[in-house]
Amino acid sequence: MVAGAGPVGLFLGCELALGGARVLVVERLTAVDETIKAGAVNIPSAVAFYRRGLLPAMAAVWEAARERMRAFGKQPTIPPKFAGHFAGIMMDPALFDGSDPAWADVGPAAEAGLGVPQAELERILAARAAELGVEVRRGVELTGFEADEDGVTVHLSGPEEIRAGWLVGCDGGRSTVRKLAGFDFPGTAPEITGYQAVVELTGSERLGAGWNTTDVGTYVHGPFPGRVLSVEFDGPPGERSAPVTAEELQASLRRVSGVPEVTITKVLSATRFTDNARQATEYRKGRVLLAGDAAHVHSPFGGQGLNLGIGDAMNLGWKLAAVVRGRAPESLLDSYTAERHPIGAWVLDWTRAQIALMRPDRHARALRRVVTDLALTTPGTTYLVTQISGVWQRYDLPGDHPLTGHSAPDLELADGTRLGDHLHTGRALLLDLADDPELRARAEGYGDRLDILTATCPERADLTGLLLRPDGFVAWAAGDGNTRDALTDSLERWFGRPASRA
Repeated sequence: MVAGAGPVGLFLGCELALGGARVLVVERLTAVDETIKAGAVNIPSAVAFYRRGLLPAMAAVWEAARERMRAFGKQPTIPPKFAGHFAGIMMDPALFDGSDPAWADVGPAAEAGLGVPQAELERILAARAAELGVEVRRGVELTGFEADEDGVTVHLSGPEEIRAGWLVGCDGGRSTVRKLAGFDFPGTAPEITGYQAVVELTGSERLGAGWNTTDVGTYVHGPFPGRVLSVEFDGPPGERSAPVTAEELQASLRRVSGVPEVTITKVLSATRFTDNARQATEYRKGRVLLAGDAAHVHSPFGGQGLNLGIGDAMNLGWKLAAVVRGRAPESLLDSYTAERHPIGAWVLDWTRAQIALMRPDRHARALRRVVTDLALTTPGTTYLVTQISGVWQRYDLPGDHPLTGHSAPDLELADGTRLGDHLHTGRALLLDLADDPELRARAEGYGDRLDILTATCPERADLTGLLLRPDGFVAWAAGDGNTRDALTDSLERWFGRPASRA
């Protein structure tokens, strides 16, 4: 069972279904939450969606968003690539050097430039979940559970009681699952009150477009009509759950911007946020696991939380499905925390660094000027964009080949297909690039767990074979024929013993 039908819970449900597991997703909200939240998809998320055939739907949403941005900026065109920002310091795409090897062979996902509002992403994933037969129950809230060695008894509003083999909390930063299971959740205390909203307003002529830093804090106007954001360093909000009023938003925007005539006449969507940064020390306690904001919270700058959660779901889905189906031991799930926790810790520090640069005190502002100067150089832009994009992310997996542990390069094969085209089913893939019968023989007995593809890639003559996990990360790679024993070890490590020896 998955608690929470936001993007992370829905994507996890899809991954579990692709792995052959029966899954129920429960969500207390009766409909998609239209509140403005994350609006950007990074490279690992775009690659994940591409590998599951979801990129065209998301690209259509991004194109519609670009039309709105054109109208707001009164520009005939909007660049297809958005380099992003660091603490509101905007990156110039013209300064970016894409020759870094980390960007090699990313494929269509690198060109997507996806600015997808979270609500639209949720709708796309809900449709995909329905196609895969995932049961999603809305208006149903998890109220408690008891876990034992064999499973979890889950109590739902209604009341209703369901027995499940596993429970995954994807129920947000105030996760009921995390609290009831007793996960440790250490971190740093909040120091800001932030608002993000879509409003109707007047008197906005003197508001600067984009990100603006003032003596009081930071505010954003755009990139589409009515979107505003303000940040003040006066501590966390007193009441997070109360509705955000027009008066509250207007007062903050006036204080930060110094534009007293700006008036908010109607609130269409609004949320408060802060920079509370915490991370569960482990993502699994027995039969209970966490993913997304339930496992880690931080300030929302850059949309890192959504993308971090999608990565969690992509990593966990196939592993949990394999355990549920009896194709892998429970110990496989230990790799979930081992692989995802370091990336989560990096994101928390990345957001903390941005808060430090956004503070209104003189020391922080002096440091911000230095960082801005560095950011507006080709090396600085390239470093920051690479970090923001997430293209650097890898896992520490056994093996000596440089590709091992990295997201697989999206190779263009001789038959005109790309490697990502062969990953839509969510199964592992052994790619034989040397027409090697012995290599393929090593995978005998794994027919229910992986596909074998014999192909050629003229541009990568240095590669003879790749073993890809269902999440598209390279578990084994070879440039010659002398590492087949390592392939056997990798197959057993990730997919258990072959059927002939099980």
